[in-house]
Amino acid sequence: MASKPDKPGGDGAEGRLGLDAARLPWLADTLTRTLASQRSHALLVSGPSGVGQMAFALALAKSWLCETPLADRPQRLACGHCGSCHLVDERSHPDLRLIVPEALRGEVGLDADEPGEGDGEGKSKKAKPSQEIKVDQIRTAIGFSELTAGRASTKVMLLHPAEALNTISANALLKTLEEPPGALRFVLSTSSPQSLLPTIRSRCQAIVLPRPEAAPAIAWLAGQGVDRPEVLLAASGEQPLVALAMHQAGLDAAAWLALPERVAAGDVAAFGGWALPQLIETLQKLCHDRLLVSVGAAPRYFAGARLVPGDVARLTAWAADLRRQSRHADHPYNAGLALEALLAQARDMGAAPRSDAASARPLRAGGPIHSRP
Repeated sequence: MASKPDKPGGDGAEGRLGLDAARLPWLADTLTRTLASQRSHALLVSGPSGVGQMAFALALAKSWLCETPLADRPQRLACGHCGSCHLVDERSHPDLRLIVPEALRGEVGLDADEPGEGDGEGKSKKAKPSQEIKVDQIRTAIGFSELTAGRASTKVMLLHPAEALNTISANALLKTLEEPPGALRFVLSTSSPQSLLPTIRSRCQAIVLPRPEAAPAIAWLAGQGVDRPEVLLAASGEQPLVALAMHQAGLDAAAWLALPERVAAGDVAAFGGWALPQLIETLQKLCHDRLLVSVGAAPRYFAGARLVPGDVARLTAWAADLRRQSRHADHPYNAGLALEALLAQARDMGAAPRSDAASARPLRAGGPIHSRP
């Protein structure tokens, strides 16, 4: 049986994979241009999920804090070998404050067992990690911003994902964002800039990351050892970092293409280790592609798999029900029963022809799968 998969979420795969934006071909040019043209103390980095917002934001912070003279750094990129660069990689630089929701601490390289900034000592250990950036974290960070820099000429506050700011914490950030003390720089990364307060957006220089083109993304994935990378790139919704995380978690192209048949067969054992949000999102992709096939269009996520056309009205109703269930996927009364019910519902949408691939080993869940059809 598959081991329990990582919980989907944000660009957390970047923290676990330790990726350098300067080595991601679809981000390298944008990173160089941003370092050369920066005109604001606050940057808002936005782009599609899974393309590297977090890696890009860290690359900016690393370059700003790098101790190697600019004359010795082509294109202002971090040198990668000085003491400051090492401390950033270890998430222990005294002049860098990385502000993330408690639930993402482990995913971005912070100690998940330590309390986040502003967490009370009396907090129950059984409490579910927060998905928000709380006001106490912002207040603690503001206190950090007012201190003298420890070893650099500037200090950096990095918030990820910025849409995790709730209304109170966003308002608490505004004054410091508008009038930062000393040589303080901000970088906020997000896949949903429209969800931020207009007053936050107006105080930042916008940096928009490009969606990777297929050819360089496939070539990069192949260089990371991914077999049939075009399949996993499509499965991830053209998000190469997510595709790489899927590969490293054990989900290969053959298993992904066999998935529609295993769903149609109601093969509950194949999904025994899957987190409920991940299963729902995968079923959303399957429903999306079956709708496309039913109206004569090509599938997006399961290109190359055998998909059975269905009744458009029923599939549309199924899609709406999956959206409803996704809102509560993190808080099921009984995850096992919910998984069985979801697969029974999917099986009722229509069975596919069986193949040898569908009777292969149980599927392993592929890490964070967080695109939305």
